[in-house]
Amino acid sequence: MPVISVPYDFNEEQLYVDLRPTFGQPLFLKCEGFNFAGSIKLKAAIEMVETAEQEGLLTEDSIIVESSSGNLGVALSMIAASKGYQFLCVTDSRCNLPTRLMMEALGSEVRTISQEGHANGFLGARLDYVRALCASDDRYVWLSQYTNPGNWRAHFRRTAPAIARRFPALDVLFVGAGTTGTLMGCARFFREWHRPVRIVALDAVGSVSFGGEPGRRMIPGLGMSIRPPLLDESFVDEVVRVEETDTIRACHRMARKGFLFGGSTGTVVSGATRWLAEHDTRDLTAVALAPDLGERYLDTVYQRNWLHALYGENVLDEEGAPATGELQQGLAAGP
Repeated sequence: MPVISVPYDFNEEQLYVDLRPTFGQPLFLKCEGFNFAGSIKLKAAIEMVETAEQEGLLTEDSIIVESSSGNLGVALSMIAASKGYQFLCVTDSRCNLPTRLMMEALGSEVRTISQEGHANGFLGARLDYVRALCASDDRYVWLSQYTNPGNWRAHFRRTAPAIARRFPALDVLFVGAGTTGTLMGCARFFREWHRPVRIVALDAVGSVSFGGEPGRRMIPGLGMSIRPPLLDESFVDEVVRVEETDTIRACHRMARKGFLFGGSTGTVVSGATRWLAEHDTRDLTAVALAPDLGERYLDTVYQRNWLHALYGENVLDEEGAPATGELQQGLAAGP
């Protein structure tokens, strides 16, 4: 094991879970939660912070500010603490309590938007708040994960190459769509690779990232209430939209096998296993990305009172049934 002096120097890149015994489909799940930030967002966070430092945007008096539903906020809290910056996270009431407490334990300030009050939902309200902060005090430096090219560059440089090294015969890659930084970085890398790889994006029902009507979304991580500025649909071959009930069932199904993953992973796995069930998987190599682990979801996805209040008492009755979702094909020609 390595010896490190700063927390962002450690990130396990080569751990995969074979999900065939659990779901009956040939799917390898790349686990991105084994670092001190606990999620894949560590890569984007350090890329954006170090780029801002190189460009002279961050000084010792700077206050980093970012809008986040949770994981990026934790990653930036950890990096800010290590580097000696102040960090202010603007989140909303859907952010899990353990996530907020973790950011505060790392010395960050967390401000929670409790009223949507905006045509673009909580996200629109959060972004308005961040813009107002920056206009009021030039010490605030907004990294803007929604528009910052460092978000996708981190995955072009690290995540996708790591997958390519482990699976040189990769056929299909399943990636959840939030800000679409991970999706765009991986898709750009494999578009230039030596063999065609089908890129399938997983999105939450109620998200408007790929069009459609906005709807209630209670599980943070994936989905957007505005079109992601980083998204270029020409790199995406298909989109699978997943109901939150199916996200929850996938999470619990994996937990019954001893694997506790987060809500975003449940969405990715649910959509990926549905896609695989509808295609010929003989000799197919398929990989999906698991953004985080499940400890931060113990009071939501894994808390039955919370589940029953939002989704009804029968939400887990079909836990063993195949995932359901809406498949949107033909966004672009294959690479």
